[in-house]
Amino acid sequence: MEKSKSFALVTGAASGLGFEFAQLLAEDGYDLILVDVNEEQLLDTKKQLSDNNQITVISISQDLSYQNSAQDLYDKIQSYPISILINNAGFGMFGSFHENEWERELSMLNLHIVTLTHLTKLVLNDMVSRNHGKILNVSSLAAFQPGPLMALYYATKSYVLSFSEAIANELKDTGVTVTAFCPGPTKTLFQETVSASNKEGKIAFNMGCPKEVTLYGYKAMLKGKTYAIPGKFNKFLALLPRFLSRNASTKIVRKIQEKNRINEMS
Repeated sequence: MEKSKSFALVTGAASGLGFEFAQLLAEDGYDLILVDVNEEQLLDTKKQLSDNNQITVISISQDLSYQNSAQDLYDKIQSYPISILINNAGFGMFGSFHENEWERELSMLNLHIVTLTHLTKLVLNDMVSRNHGKILNVSSLAAFQPGPLMALYYATKSYVLSFSEAIANELKDTGVTVTAFCPGPTKTLFQETVSASNKEGKIAFNMGCPKEVTLYGYKAMLKGKTYAIPGKFNKFLALLPRFLSRNASTKIVRKIQEKNRINEMS
């Protein structure tokens, strides 16, 4: 399939890693379907990519954190041949599980797990029938260990990693590949939206450059790698739980999260 006739679908595309992925795809000549809850930013992104590249850019402003949002989105785009799907939309939430607001936690579960899984299934069926396609699911370095004070976020990212690795294996010899992308802390707007107040859970060390991080994940997806962890230190951190007890690993993460909270309050 020629790139000029291929559409790439990116969720959470208006800023951060999603925007960087969209820009890389545009530079490679892919027509784009960009989805984001922030309509104003999304329109700015659409204009920028359309003006700078000779491609078609379709923007869809939609909240993907409610039940059946994947089906609603797919109904809008199913007439376009999707050759690349990047499930990037997501947010974090800092605080003790028993104290956090359930409605926001439910939105996270729907967005990170239900919508990602359902949209993958819907698009994947078309890809398999064409024997062509690439899917990149944005997980996190958080996927490799439990995360006290961000318990659900870490758990959802573990799901994304496990799910992606499993279906990548199922899809061998189909012409379709699935990559789980596991970046560490990165300088994006995600760090400002970890909580509703935009103040919690920022990471103060080992912060990656979004362009470099995204390019690493993009190349891994094009090569059909099953998972990708950008940065040598992040690779080391991902392996650390294998050499420590689960209890010790969890305690380390707890101390890091508590330090982040103190830094934010100071």
